[in-house]
Amino acid sequence: MIERAALAVLHRLDPERAHTLALAALRAGLGPRTGPVTSPRLAIRLAGLDLPNPIGLAAGFDKNATALGAIARCGFGFFEAGAVTPHPQAGNPRPRLFRLTEDRGAINRYGFANEGLEIVADRLSRRPAGAVIGINVGANKDSPDRAADFARVIETCGPHVDFATVNVSSPNTERLRDLQGAEALSALLGRVLATRDALPRQIPIFLKIAPDLDAQALEELATAAAGVDAIIATNTTVARDGLGSPHGHEAGGLSGQPLFERSTRILARLSTLTDLPLIGVGGVATAEQAYAKIRAGASAVQLYTALVFDGIGLPGRIAHGLEALLARDGFAHIADAIGTDRDRWL
Repeated sequence: MIERAALAVLHRLDPERAHTLALAALRAGLGPRTGPVTSPRLAIRLAGLDLPNPIGLAAGFDKNATALGAIARCGFGFFEAGAVTPHPQAGNPRPRLFRLTEDRGAINRYGFANEGLEIVADRLSRRPAGAVIGINVGANKDSPDRAADFARVIETCGPHVDFATVNVSSPNTERLRDLQGAEALSALLGRVLATRDALPRQIPIFLKIAPDLDAQALEELATAAAGVDAIIATNTTVARDGLGSPHGHEAGGLSGQPLFERSTRILARLSTLTDLPLIGVGGVATAEQAYAKIRAGASAVQLYTALVFDGIGLPGRIAHGLEALLARDGFAHIADAIGTDRDRWL
């Protein structure tokens, strides 16, 4: 009841202001304190990382790593701060975040607004013990060498995190998605992986892709990404099919429920093109939707927009629900369910 009342208050505010207040409330200790939900059925090893459960928090919620300890207590099996760029940047002008209540979605055009790698790396160096924490890596809007930006963030933040995600799929930085092309992506990842290999402790590198790739582009990307440790499918979409919200026309990346089917189809197709572990993102708001992503080919899932509508207690509820679904269908372990319903999405 308290969570529902808090959400009602936040929904009366400008979405970006509400987001800022939600983070402040978490830092003040007003969130869950249970830690990650886990069990022998839910715990999974992904790209060398031991996750207590497969429910992750996507990048964008804690852009500047200001609430790491609080988030670690909210039930997630892993979570991702950022996106972070080498230099601080203000991002795009406000308003840049729009709540699509009728569609249970959101549109954002932040443009990698963040405080820069030096401040974020300092916070990450004081991270809570025991949690699985990653960093989402971006490039500055005005950078003459975006590959160098990715490498620099990984070099500086890499020693303090468990994984790093290369984000070439945000629609809110001009020409960033051009880096998903096979030649450009191969060159970028070569530089990123060389930087990772030089770290004192090597960490897995994930690649986050867009949901708006055609079949040929997806196949080429899968080939070019062969050297990474996992692929996150997917980022937000520029499509606007079937929206009923007044803000549905706004520019930026669309997330939440309208993205679920599109992102799951990309996930399933990608699972036929690569043996890399996949992380399913886009429209996850229930245990059933997390389960659908896993049965479509994901080893784990991430969510973010659903917190706007269902509150910070959601990851724990999804983890408990997912365990019940696995037990119902006779799966002794989550790994046994991966890809078992892939054909439905192809």
